[in-house]
Amino acid sequence: MSAYRRVQCSARCCSPCTAAVADIISEHGASYHQYADNMQLRLSMRADNTAEGLAVLATCTVDVRQWYLRNGLQLNPDKSEALIIGTTNQLQVATASLSSVTVAGVDLPVADEMKVLRVVLDRRLSFDCHATLAARACNYNIQAIRHIRHLLTTELALTLACSLILSRLDYCNTVLHGAPASGIQKLQRVQNTAARVVLQSAR
Repeated sequence: MSAYRRVQCSARCCSPCTAAVADIISEHGASYHQYADNMQLRLSMRADNTAEGLAVLATCTVDVRQWYLRNGLQLNPDKSEALIIGTTNQLQVATASLSSVTVAGVDLPVADEMKVLRVVLDRRLSFDCHATLAARACNYNIQAIRHIRHLLTTELALTLACSLILSRLDYCNTVLHGAPASGIQKLQRVQNTAARVVLQSAR
């Protein structure tokens, strides 16, 4: 089971800055990922002892915030999110009495899902919501192409489908390895529909 937090900084950080912050995070035993002005902290913990794990993350984010303040930067708690990830049984035990998580001195509600680099993470890592949102965006573009398909050559329609639809389906698709079949089927239906529109074929 793990706790996952996304913390946003109000200024983009240069390499020396990110290296110093990484050292602070490592001292607390947390894992991290940094990009642009976003930082993600992760910590594995036992379902029946979440208080200790969350206390570590709370102390870590306070120390990071203090370092930022000393160097003219600032964390933005209003854009920070917290997510607890685990199995159904683990989540039942861990979240029975847990409604918020402390990030940099601010209590945040525990989210049901979190978007990271356009990938939607949920508590069970089923990626069902991610598949639903991707399918919805793709279907919007499919309808747009269908509306003007009679004006397009097959080659141009294929180019549009690849750039607007297939690129979205391919984006970070490795996270779907081992995901439930229901989510994969949603994306497969999108691909089938796009092919029919491009080729102007019936079902």
